[in-house]
Amino acid sequence: MNKILIVEDEDALRELIAFNLTKAGYDVIESENANDALIFIEEITPDLIILDIMMPGLKGTQLLQLLKRSPKFSNIPVIIISARSSESDIVEGLELGADDYITKPFSMKVLIAKIKILLRKKQEKTENIIEYKGIIVDLEKYKVFLNNKEITLTYKEFELLVFFLKHPKKVFSRSQLLSNIWGYDADIFTRTVDSHVSSLRKKLEDKGNLIKSLPKVGYLLD
Repeated sequence: MNKILIVEDEDALRELIAFNLTKAGYDVIESENANDALIFIEEITPDLIILDIMMPGLKGTQLLQLLKRSPKFSNIPVIIISARSSESDIVEGLELGADDYITKPFSMKVLIAKIKILLRKKQEKTENIIEYKGIIVDLEKYKVFLNNKEITLTYKEFELLVFFLKHPKKVFSRSQLLSNIWGYDADIFTRTVDSHVSSLRKKLEDKGNLIKSLPKVGYLLD
């Protein structure tokens, strides 16, 4: 069941949205302000967020910016709901990273239809993301994040990391890695594997220890 976080300070509207989304089969979490919403996001990582932008304390736009700067949460779809309906307001919300912008008042059927579309797109995008013990790899954009900070890998280092991440806890000989990553069969090139693994470990810093070396056997991702 998809989890949806509603961040709205107007009680009646928030409860109305929650009622309709629950009826539509979603698991709903409510927050009356953006500060509490941050805590909920850390604890439950919702599948989608419905966000008002005019609230006391931390503004909805500020929360949106925080989310979009975080590799961990930037892929959560956000629908802004707001009484601010000018063209400039809508453009600003979308440029800050919102996936959609709905002006109040609005149809619950339209809101639910937009939610379904965004969740479907998110599912398609999620298939291109690999997460493992603080390492996040975006297969589509060829980006790697370590503890929420982007790191730079060479093309072969990237392929090597992805191969390990797709086969955790499995031991691979140098020859197997050479064949799968480089397409070579000759053992004469196995030093290439060692040098790339060593470089990858250094770039992964403390997470580099996850790649274990087994003497005379090969490597595995622990």
